[in-house]
Amino acid sequence: MNTFLVIVLLAAMVMVVVSLVRGVIAFLKSTKVDLQSGQQVDATEFQLRQNKAMASRVKWQAFAIIVLAVIMAVAT
Repeated sequence: MNTFLVIVLLAAMVMVVVSLVRGVIAFLKSTKVDLQSGQQVDATEFQLRQNKAMASRVKWQAFAIIVLAVIMAVAT
């Protein structure tokens, strides 16, 4: 059981990093588009992607914390 939870925790941690990298890439692209266009009225596609990626990161972090709490509860 403990091995399974550690594997799940590692997978969640990888997903946190993937979501973070995707959000940073979307942020860099949206910044580039904003600088080139000059004016911003509505959210661009890249900004929406950035928001989704960062929300995903928060969800994966919460999942990882829950798994870690379960591992700690099982270990004691």
